[in-house]
Amino acid sequence: MRCLLSTIGTRGEVQPLAALAVELMAMGHDAVICAPPDFREWAQSLGIGYVPVGPELRGTAQQSRGTAPTPEQRRLMIEGTVAAQFEAVGAAAEGCDAIVAGGALAVAARSVAEQRGIAYVYAAFAPVTLPSGHHAPPVFGMLGQKPADGDTGNHALWAEDAARWNALWAAPLDAHRAAAGLPPVEDVRAHIFTAAPWLAADPALAPWPGPSASLDVLQTGAWLLPDHRPLSRGTEAFLDAGDPPVYCGFGSMRAPDGVAGTVIATARALGRRVILSRGWAGLAPVYDGPDCLTIDEVNQRALFPRVAAVLHHGGAGTTTAATAAGAPQVVFPQMFDQFYFADRVSRLGIGTAHPAGAPDAESLHAALRAALTPEVAARARSVAGDVRTDGARNAARRLVEAVHAVL
Repeated sequence: MRCLLSTIGTRGEVQPLAALAVELMAMGHDAVICAPPDFREWAQSLGIGYVPVGPELRGTAQQSRGTAPTPEQRRLMIEGTVAAQFEAVGAAAEGCDAIVAGGALAVAARSVAEQRGIAYVYAAFAPVTLPSGHHAPPVFGMLGQKPADGDTGNHALWAEDAARWNALWAAPLDAHRAAAGLPPVEDVRAHIFTAAPWLAADPALAPWPGPSASLDVLQTGAWLLPDHRPLSRGTEAFLDAGDPPVYCGFGSMRAPDGVAGTVIATARALGRRVILSRGWAGLAPVYDGPDCLTIDEVNQRALFPRVAAVLHHGGAGTTTAATAAGAPQVVFPQMFDQFYFADRVSRLGIGTAHPAGAPDAESLHAALRAALTPEVAARARSVAGDVRTDGARNAARRLVEAVHAVL
Protein backbone atom coordinates (compact mmCIF):
# COMPACT_ATOMS: atom_id res chain seq x y z
CA MET A 1 0.00 0.00 0.00
CA ARG A 2 0.97 3.66 -0.28
CA CYS A 3 0.55 6.15 2.58
CA LEU A 4 0.74 9.93 2.66
CA LEU A 5 2.01 11.50 5.89
CA SER A 6 1.00 15.15 6.15
CA THR A 7 2.10 17.89 8.55
CA ILE A 8 2.66 21.61 8.85
CA GLY A 9 5.41 21.99 11.41
CA THR A 10 9.10 21.85 12.17
CA ARG A 11 11.43 18.96 13.03
CA GLY A 12 9.26 17.95 15.98
CA GLU A 13 6.39 17.08 13.63
CA VAL A 14 8.34 15.88 10.58
CA GLN A 15 10.75 13.50 12.30
CA PRO A 16 8.02 11.30 13.87
CA LEU A 17 6.38 11.00 10.46
CA ALA A 18 9.74 10.01 9.00
CA ALA A 19 9.99 7.31 11.68
CA LEU A 20 6.57 5.99 10.66
CA ALA A 21 7.56 6.12 6.98
CA VAL A 22 10.72 4.09 7.66
CA GLU A 23 8.71 1.42 9.48
CA LEU A 24 6.14 1.26 6.68
CA MET A 25 8.88 0.87 4.09
CA ALA A 26 10.50 -1.88 6.17
CA MET A 27 7.16 -3.71 5.96
CA GLY A 28 7.22 -3.44 2.17
CA HIS A 29 4.87 -0.46 1.80
CA ASP A 30 5.41 2.94 0.24
CA ALA A 31 5.29 6.24 2.12
CA VAL A 32 5.54 9.88 1.12
CA ILE A 33 5.74 12.92 3.39
CA CYS A 34 4.05 16.22 2.60
CA ALA A 35 5.59 18.91 4.83
CA PRO A 36 7.43 22.26 4.67
CA PRO A 37 10.37 22.31 2.23
CA ASP A 38 13.04 22.61 4.95
CA PHE A 39 13.26 18.83 5.42
CA ARG A 40 13.10 17.59 1.84
CA GLU A 41 16.78 16.69 1.39
CA TRP A 42 16.96 15.05 4.81
CA ALA A 43 13.87 12.90 4.20
CA GLN A 44 15.05 11.93 0.74
CA SER A 45 18.38 10.83 2.23
CA LEU A 46 16.33 8.28 4.20
CA GLY A 47 14.71 7.05 0.98
CA ILE A 48 11.38 8.74 1.75
CA GLY A 49 9.40 10.45 -1.00
CA TYR A 50 8.76 14.10 -0.18
CA VAL A 51 6.29 16.73 -1.39
CA PRO A 52 6.93 20.28 -0.09
CA VAL A 53 4.06 22.46 1.07
CA GLY A 54 4.12 26.13 2.05
CA PRO A 55 7.15 28.33 2.71
CA GLU A 56 10.41 27.42 4.40
CA LEU A 57 10.23 27.76 8.18
CA ARG A 58 13.89 27.89 9.17
CA GLY A 59 14.07 31.69 9.21
CA THR A 60 11.36 31.92 11.88
CA ALA A 61 13.83 30.80 14.56
CA GLN A 62 15.89 33.96 14.07
CA GLN A 63 13.04 36.45 13.75
CA SER A 64 12.23 38.89 16.48
CA ARG A 65 9.50 37.69 18.82
CA GLY A 66 7.64 40.95 18.30
CA THR A 67 3.89 41.10 18.82
CA ALA A 68 1.06 38.78 17.90
CA PRO A 69 -0.25 39.13 14.33
CA THR A 70 -3.25 41.34 13.71
CA PRO A 71 -6.62 39.70 12.93
CA GLU A 72 -6.12 40.52 9.25
CA GLN A 73 -2.63 39.01 9.24
CA ARG A 74 -3.98 35.88 10.92
CA ARG A 75 -6.75 35.62 8.34
CA LEU A 76 -4.29 35.86 5.47
CA MET A 77 -1.92 33.31 7.05
CA ILE A 78 -4.76 30.84 7.61
CA GLU A 79 -6.22 31.26 4.14
CA GLY A 80 -2.76 30.86 2.63
CA THR A 81 -1.90 27.65 4.47
CA VAL A 82 -5.31 26.08 3.82
CA ALA A 83 -5.03 26.80 0.08
CA ALA A 84 -1.43 25.53 -0.07
CA GLN A 85 -2.32 22.35 1.79
CA PHE A 86 -5.32 21.49 -0.38
CA GLU A 87 -3.15 21.89 -3.46
CA ALA A 88 -0.08 19.99 -2.22
CA VAL A 89 -1.81 17.29 -0.17
CA GLY A 90 -4.40 16.77 -2.89
CA ALA A 91 -1.69 16.15 -5.49
CA ALA A 92 0.49 14.03 -3.19
CA ALA A 93 -2.44 11.76 -2.30
CA GLU A 94 -2.65 10.43 -5.86
CA GLY A 95 -2.51 6.63 -5.65
CA CYS A 96 -2.46 6.58 -1.83
CA ASP A 97 -4.49 4.24 0.38
CA ALA A 98 -4.30 6.30 3.58
CA ILE A 99 -3.42 9.72 4.93
CA VAL A 100 -1.92 10.33 8.37
CA ALA A 101 -2.15 13.89 9.67
CA GLY A 102 0.56 14.72 12.18
CA GLY A 103 -0.38 17.71 14.33
CA ALA A 104 -3.40 19.97 14.38
CA LEU A 105 -2.35 22.30 11.55
CA ALA A 106 -2.64 19.56 8.90
CA VAL A 107 -6.02 21.05 8.05
CA ALA A 108 -6.64 19.66 4.56
CA ALA A 109 -5.65 16.03 5.14
CA ARG A 110 -9.02 14.63 6.18
CA SER A 111 -10.89 16.44 3.41
CA VAL A 112 -8.51 15.00 0.81
CA ALA A 113 -8.96 11.54 2.32
CA GLU A 114 -12.76 11.94 2.18
CA GLN A 115 -12.65 13.08 -1.42
CA ARG A 116 -10.59 10.04 -2.41
CA GLY A 117 -12.42 7.57 -0.18
CA ILE A 118 -9.28 6.43 1.63
CA ALA A 119 -8.39 5.84 5.28
CA TYR A 120 -7.54 8.81 7.51
CA VAL A 121 -5.75 8.89 10.88
CA TYR A 122 -4.97 11.89 13.05
CA ALA A 123 -1.89 11.67 15.29
CA ALA A 124 -1.06 13.99 18.19
CA PHE A 125 2.42 14.15 19.72
CA ALA A 126 1.44 15.26 23.23
CA PRO A 127 -1.59 14.36 25.40
CA VAL A 128 -2.22 17.99 26.28
CA THR A 129 -3.14 18.78 22.67
CA LEU A 130 -6.17 16.45 22.76
CA PRO A 131 -9.42 17.50 24.52
CA SER A 132 -9.73 16.14 28.06
CA GLY A 133 -11.20 17.32 31.31
CA HIS A 134 -7.88 16.40 32.91
CA HIS A 135 -5.99 19.31 31.37
CA ALA A 136 -6.48 22.70 29.72
CA PRO A 137 -5.76 23.22 26.02
CA PRO A 138 -2.32 24.54 25.08
CA VAL A 139 -2.06 28.11 23.90
CA PHE A 140 -1.15 29.22 20.37
CA GLY A 141 0.70 32.46 21.05
CA MET A 142 1.25 33.06 17.33
CA LEU A 143 -2.53 33.29 16.93
CA GLY A 144 -2.82 35.84 19.69
CA GLN A 145 -4.07 33.41 22.35
CA LYS A 146 -3.27 33.91 26.02
CA PRO A 147 -3.50 31.52 28.99
CA ALA A 148 -6.87 31.59 30.73
CA ASP A 149 -7.27 32.76 34.30
CA GLY A 150 -7.25 30.12 36.99
CA ASP A 151 -11.00 30.21 37.62
CA THR A 152 -12.03 28.71 34.26
CA GLY A 153 -12.64 24.93 34.20
CA ASN A 154 -11.00 22.67 31.65
CA HIS A 155 -14.23 21.68 29.93
CA ALA A 156 -15.13 25.34 29.42
CA LEU A 157 -11.63 26.06 28.09
CA TRP A 158 -11.90 23.24 25.55
CA ALA A 159 -15.30 24.57 24.46
CA GLU A 160 -13.73 27.98 23.95
CA ASP A 161 -10.90 26.33 22.03
CA ALA A 162 -13.38 24.61 19.70
CA ALA A 163 -15.15 27.92 19.09
CA ARG A 164 -11.80 29.53 18.25
CA TRP A 165 -11.03 26.79 15.74
CA ASN A 166 -14.36 27.37 14.04
CA ALA A 167 -13.96 31.13 13.99
CA LEU A 168 -10.47 30.98 12.48
CA TRP A 169 -10.59 27.97 10.17
CA ALA A 170 -14.18 27.10 9.19
CA ALA A 171 -14.64 29.59 6.35
CA PRO A 172 -11.49 28.78 4.34
CA LEU A 173 -11.79 25.05 5.06
CA ASP A 174 -15.43 24.90 3.96
CA ALA A 175 -14.70 26.95 0.84
CA HIS A 176 -12.16 24.39 -0.34
CA ARG A 177 -14.40 21.51 0.69
CA ALA A 178 -17.23 22.98 -1.35
CA ALA A 179 -14.94 23.27 -4.37
CA ALA A 180 -14.15 19.56 -3.90
CA GLY A 181 -17.82 18.63 -3.67
CA LEU A 182 -17.73 18.01 0.09
CA PRO A 183 -20.21 19.28 2.71
CA PRO A 184 -19.22 21.86 5.34
CA VAL A 185 -17.96 20.74 8.74
CA GLU A 186 -19.77 21.56 11.96
CA ASP A 187 -16.75 21.40 14.27
CA VAL A 188 -13.35 22.03 12.69
CA ARG A 189 -11.27 20.66 15.56
CA ALA A 190 -13.37 17.48 15.88
CA HIS A 191 -13.21 17.08 12.09
CA ILE A 192 -9.39 17.14 12.13
CA PHE A 193 -8.88 15.10 15.31
CA THR A 194 -11.69 12.54 14.71
CA ALA A 195 -13.26 10.64 17.61
CA ALA A 196 -10.40 8.11 17.62
CA PRO A 197 -7.08 9.98 17.40
CA TRP A 198 -3.71 8.37 17.89
CA LEU A 199 -1.25 9.59 20.50
CA ALA A 200 2.34 9.22 19.33
CA ALA A 201 3.90 9.81 22.75
CA ASP A 202 5.65 7.56 25.24
CA PRO A 203 3.33 6.26 28.00
CA ALA A 204 5.99 6.65 30.70
CA LEU A 205 6.81 10.24 29.81
CA ALA A 206 3.48 11.49 28.46
CA PRO A 207 0.59 9.18 29.35
CA TRP A 208 -2.95 9.75 28.13
CA PRO A 209 -4.84 10.74 31.31
CA GLY A 210 -8.15 9.15 30.19
CA PRO A 211 -10.87 8.22 30.30
CA SER A 212 -12.62 10.58 27.89
CA ALA A 213 -16.32 10.76 27.09
CA SER A 214 -15.65 12.07 23.58
CA LEU A 215 -12.39 10.45 22.43
CA ASP A 216 -11.18 6.89 22.00
CA VAL A 217 -7.43 7.54 22.09
CA LEU A 218 -4.92 4.95 20.90
CA GLN A 219 -1.49 5.57 22.46
CA THR A 220 1.06 3.89 20.23
CA GLY A 221 4.23 5.09 21.93
CA ALA A 222 6.52 7.80 20.55
CA TRP A 223 7.54 7.49 16.90
CA LEU A 224 11.32 7.36 17.20
CA LEU A 225 13.49 7.38 14.10
CA PRO A 226 16.33 4.83 14.17
CA ASP A 227 19.62 6.71 14.07
CA HIS A 228 22.88 4.82 13.72
CA ARG A 229 25.11 7.74 12.75
CA PRO A 230 28.36 7.88 14.69
CA LEU A 231 29.38 11.04 16.50
CA SER A 232 31.98 13.12 14.74
CA ARG A 233 35.64 12.70 15.64
CA GLY A 234 35.66 16.17 17.14
CA THR A 235 32.68 15.38 19.36
CA GLU A 236 34.18 12.05 20.44
CA ALA A 237 37.48 13.74 21.26
CA PHE A 238 35.72 16.43 23.28
CA LEU A 239 33.71 13.86 25.24
CA ASP A 240 36.84 11.83 25.96
CA ALA A 241 38.81 14.86 27.14
CA GLY A 242 37.05 15.29 30.46
CA ASP A 243 33.98 14.71 32.60
CA PRO A 244 30.57 14.52 30.88
CA PRO A 245 29.61 17.98 29.62
CA VAL A 246 26.29 19.79 29.62
CA TYR A 247 24.43 19.86 26.29
CA CYS A 248 22.38 22.90 25.27
CA GLY A 249 20.22 23.08 22.14
CA PHE A 250 16.86 24.42 20.97
CA GLY A 251 16.39 22.52 17.73
CA SER A 252 14.20 24.38 15.27
CA MET A 253 12.95 26.81 17.92
CA ARG A 254 13.97 30.33 18.79
CA ALA A 255 16.32 30.48 21.75
CA PRO A 256 15.91 32.72 24.81
CA ASP A 257 17.86 35.95 24.50
CA GLY A 258 21.47 35.59 25.60
CA VAL A 259 21.05 31.94 26.54
CA ALA A 260 24.34 30.72 25.03
CA GLY A 261 26.51 33.01 27.13
CA THR A 262 24.45 32.37 30.25
CA VAL A 263 24.64 28.60 29.85
CA ILE A 264 28.39 28.58 29.28
CA ALA A 265 29.10 30.88 32.23
CA THR A 266 26.80 28.90 34.52
CA ALA A 267 28.25 25.55 33.50
CA ARG A 268 31.76 26.84 34.10
CA ALA A 269 30.74 28.07 37.55
CA LEU A 270 29.54 24.55 38.30
CA GLY A 271 32.73 22.98 36.92
CA ARG A 272 31.09 21.65 33.74
CA ARG A 273 32.03 21.84 30.07
CA VAL A 274 29.42 22.62 27.39
CA ILE A 275 28.33 21.22 24.04
CA LEU A 276 26.33 23.93 22.30
CA SER A 277 24.07 22.97 19.38
CA ARG A 278 23.67 25.81 16.89
CA GLY A 279 20.16 24.79 15.77
CA TRP A 280 17.95 27.03 13.71
CA ALA A 281 18.53 29.87 16.16
CA GLY A 282 22.24 29.89 15.29
CA LEU A 283 23.49 29.62 18.85
CA ALA A 284 27.15 30.50 19.24
CA PRO A 285 29.38 31.13 22.26
CA VAL A 286 30.01 34.75 23.13
CA TYR A 287 33.49 33.71 24.19
CA ASP A 288 34.98 30.39 23.14
CA GLY A 289 37.35 28.12 24.97
CA PRO A 290 38.58 24.53 25.18
CA ASP A 291 35.69 23.71 27.53
CA CYS A 292 33.03 24.59 24.94
CA LEU A 293 32.24 22.71 21.71
CA THR A 294 29.77 24.07 19.16
CA ILE A 295 28.12 21.48 16.91
CA ASP A 296 25.48 21.24 14.20
CA GLU A 297 22.75 18.60 13.90
CA VAL A 298 23.73 15.44 15.81
CA ASN A 299 22.53 11.94 16.62
CA GLN A 300 20.90 12.68 19.98
CA ARG A 301 20.48 9.00 20.76
CA ALA A 302 24.27 8.59 20.60
CA LEU A 303 25.15 11.84 22.38
CA PHE A 304 22.63 12.21 25.21
CA PRO A 305 23.68 9.11 27.19
CA ARG A 306 27.16 10.63 27.45
CA VAL A 307 26.28 14.10 28.80
CA ALA A 308 25.68 15.25 32.37
CA ALA A 309 22.47 17.10 31.51
CA VAL A 310 20.41 18.20 28.51
CA LEU A 311 19.24 21.83 28.43
CA HIS A 312 16.51 22.29 25.81
CA HIS A 313 13.19 23.83 24.81
CA GLY A 314 10.87 20.98 25.77
CA GLY A 315 9.86 19.76 22.33
CA ALA A 316 8.31 16.29 22.28
CA GLY A 317 11.17 14.73 20.33
CA THR A 318 14.05 16.18 22.35
CA THR A 319 12.32 15.49 25.67
CA THR A 320 11.68 11.87 24.67
CA ALA A 321 15.26 11.42 23.44
CA ALA A 322 16.72 12.83 26.66
CA THR A 323 14.36 10.75 28.80
CA ALA A 324 15.19 7.56 26.89
CA ALA A 325 18.90 8.32 27.32
CA GLY A 326 18.58 8.68 31.08
CA ALA A 327 19.99 12.22 30.98
CA PRO A 328 18.87 14.80 33.56
CA GLN A 329 17.12 17.75 31.91
CA VAL A 330 16.62 21.49 32.27
CA VAL A 331 13.67 22.62 30.16
CA PHE A 332 13.08 26.18 28.94
CA PRO A 333 9.50 26.05 27.57
CA GLN A 334 8.43 28.79 25.20
CA MET A 335 5.18 27.75 23.55
CA PHE A 336 2.41 25.20 23.07
CA ASP A 337 3.11 21.67 24.39
CA GLN A 338 6.59 22.60 25.66
CA PHE A 339 5.09 23.72 28.97
CA TYR A 340 3.47 20.30 29.34
CA PHE A 341 6.76 18.48 28.79
CA ALA A 342 8.59 20.81 31.17
CA ASP A 343 6.00 19.99 33.82
CA ARG A 344 6.30 16.25 33.14
CA VAL A 345 10.11 16.38 33.51
CA SER A 346 9.67 18.11 36.84
CA ARG A 347 6.91 15.78 38.07
CA LEU A 348 8.88 12.67 37.13
CA GLY A 349 11.90 14.00 39.03
CA ILE A 350 14.17 13.65 35.98
CA GLY A 351 15.10 17.33 35.76
CA THR A 352 13.90 20.86 36.31
CA ALA A 353 11.51 23.20 34.53
CA HIS A 354 12.91 26.70 34.22
CA PRO A 355 10.32 29.45 34.77
CA ALA A 356 8.98 31.14 31.65
CA GLY A 357 11.25 33.82 30.24
CA ALA A 358 14.93 34.12 29.43
CA PRO A 359 17.22 32.63 32.10
CA ASP A 360 19.63 34.81 34.03
CA ALA A 361 22.72 33.67 35.87
CA GLU A 362 20.86 33.11 39.14
CA SER A 363 17.85 31.22 37.73
CA LEU A 364 19.93 29.00 35.47
CA HIS A 365 22.45 28.25 38.21
CA ALA A 366 19.63 27.05 40.46
CA ALA A 367 17.97 24.96 37.74
CA LEU A 368 21.16 23.33 36.49
CA ARG A 369 22.53 22.67 39.95
CA ALA A 370 19.27 20.92 40.88
CA ALA A 371 19.37 18.80 37.70
CA LEU A 372 22.96 17.71 38.34
CA THR A 373 22.28 16.16 41.75
CA PRO A 374 22.91 12.41 42.16
CA GLU A 375 19.25 11.91 43.05
CA VAL A 376 17.99 13.37 39.78
CA ALA A 377 20.60 11.43 37.80
CA ALA A 378 19.51 8.17 39.44
CA ARG A 379 15.85 8.92 38.82
CA ALA A 380 16.55 9.78 35.16
CA ARG A 381 18.30 6.44 34.67
CA SER A 382 15.42 4.63 36.29
CA VAL A 383 12.72 6.26 34.14
CA ALA A 384 14.78 5.64 31.00
CA GLY A 385 14.20 1.92 31.43
CA ASP A 386 10.46 2.44 31.03
CA VAL A 387 10.62 4.33 27.72
CA ARG A 388 9.38 2.28 24.76
CA THR A 389 11.14 2.27 21.40
CA ASP A 390 8.53 0.42 19.32
CA GLY A 391 5.95 3.18 18.89
CA ALA A 392 6.48 3.75 15.16
CA ARG A 393 6.40 0.01 14.49
CA ASN A 394 3.14 -0.31 16.44
CA ALA A 395 1.66 2.59 14.49
CA ALA A 396 2.72 1.13 11.15
CA ARG A 397 1.01 -2.16 11.94
CA ARG A 398 -2.14 -0.38 13.10
CA LEU A 399 -2.16 1.72 9.96
CA VAL A 400 -1.99 -1.34 7.75
CA GLU A 401 -4.92 -2.80 9.68
CA ALA A 402 -6.90 0.43 9.28
CA VAL A 403 -6.32 0.47 5.51
CA HIS A 404 -7.41 -3.16 5.19
CA ALA A 405 -10.58 -2.31 7.12
CA VAL A 406 -11.42 0.45 4.62
CA LEU A 407 -10.58 -1.73 1.62
